[in-house]
Amino acid sequence: MLKKLTIEDVAVLREPLVSGRQSPNALCGALVLAVFMQILVYYLEYAVLGRMTNFPYKDQILTVHFWITVVLVILSVIYAIPFIYMRDQKTQYLVSILVSQNIFAIFLYISGLFLLGENQEVSEKSLLTFTMVTLSFGVLLFVATVIRFSILLRKGKYRKGSKRDELRAKFEKKTYIPAVIIGSTGLVYIIQFAVRTFNLADIEEAVITVLCFAVFYTMIFILPEQLVILYCKFRFKSFNFDKRGYLDSEDSAKGREL
Repeated sequence: MLKKLTIEDVAVLREPLVSGRQSPNALCGALVLAVFMQILVYYLEYAVLGRMTNFPYKDQILTVHFWITVVLVILSVIYAIPFIYMRDQKTQYLVSILVSQNIFAIFLYISGLFLLGENQEVSEKSLLTFTMVTLSFGVLLFVATVIRFSILLRKGKYRKGSKRDELRAKFEKKTYIPAVIIGSTGLVYIIQFAVRTFNLADIEEAVITVLCFAVFYTMIFILPEQLVILYCKFRFKSFNFDKRGYLDSEDSAKGREL
C-alpha cells in the first residue's frame, strides 16, 4: 500500500517538519538531552528498581537493555553532530524514534514489571504470565493502530484541503475505537493485577506502576505514524531539509522521489 502513496496523500505528516519541531536541528537538541536521560533512566532501572525486585530473569533483562542503551547513546552522540546529521537525516530520524521508544516505552515497561516484582508474595509464574499478556496487548494495539492508520491514508485523511481538519476529526473518532478498546482492556487487566499485588497498601506505587504501562501503550500507539514519516523521508524529497537547514518545498519536490 505504501508504494501507492503520493506526496499529496501524506501532506499532513509534513506539518511537524514544516513547524520545525522535527527538523534536524531540533532532533539534534533532543538527542543531546536523550544521552543524559538514557544514562539516568538505566541507572534508576539498575541501581534502584533492579536491586529491589524479584522479577524472574531480571539480570538477563538488565544486561540486554544495558547494551541496547549503550548503542543508542553512542548513536545519539554521533547524530547530534551537524556535519553527520545533515548528510544523513533519515538515519537521524530513525535514531530519534529508537531513542524515544527506549526511554518512554522499554524503560517504563521494565520499570512497571520490576515494581510488580517487589512483592514477595507474587509468584514467578504470575509475573511471567502478566508479562506475556501485556506484551500480547501491545502487539494487538500496534496491529490495530497500523490498520487504523492505513484506513486514514487510504481515505485521504492526510491530504491537504480546506475541510481537512474537520473531516479528519470526525473520521479519527471512529478509527480510534478499536485501539481504545484494546488499550483500555489492557489497562484494566494491569490495574486489577496491580491492586491484587499491592493489596491497596501502597496506592502511590500502584498508580506509578499503572502509569508506566499507560505510557508504554501510548508509545506503541504513536509508533506507526513515526514509521510512516520515516518511510516518507526515504521516499519523498519534500520530507527532507537542504544543507542550509530549510525544508524542501512541496512544489519543488512534487513528484520527485528519492
